[in-house]
Amino acid sequence: MQEEVVFEGRPHFGDLILALILSTFVITLPITIGSVVRFFWVRYRITNRRISVTGGWFGRNRSDIIYGEITKAVIVPRGWGAWGDMVLTLRDGSRLELRALPRFRELYDYIEAKLPLAARQASGALGGAKA
Repeated sequence: MQEEVVFEGRPHFGDLILALILSTFVITLPITIGSVVRFFWVRYRITNRRISVTGGWFGRNRSDIIYGEITKAVIVPRGWGAWGDMVLTLRDGSRLELRALPRFRELYDYIEAKLPLAARQASGALGGAKA
């Protein structure tokens, strides 16, 4: 079975623009620096087998996780819903954050469909949070 790429790209451009606008205030400079670094050095790759995040200083760190390792997925819309953050909780308790993710709702639905039943219930995709 060949690995199919569902999404490959960098954080949303709007996150960078918003941070640059906010940089007019000295107190928001750390947010701006974080957004600039994220935009230029973070890459997301979501396939039918795994989720890969390349980041760190000059993109030297890489995290790969398979869908079976995820116990919970949560999204938070940002930028008036144009982009969002996704937090994936793994079996060992660690978390992987995908910040300023474009098409985050579509990607969340895709990832949710790949998760085990218990993880989908914990994420609220099967109505677990409504019961």
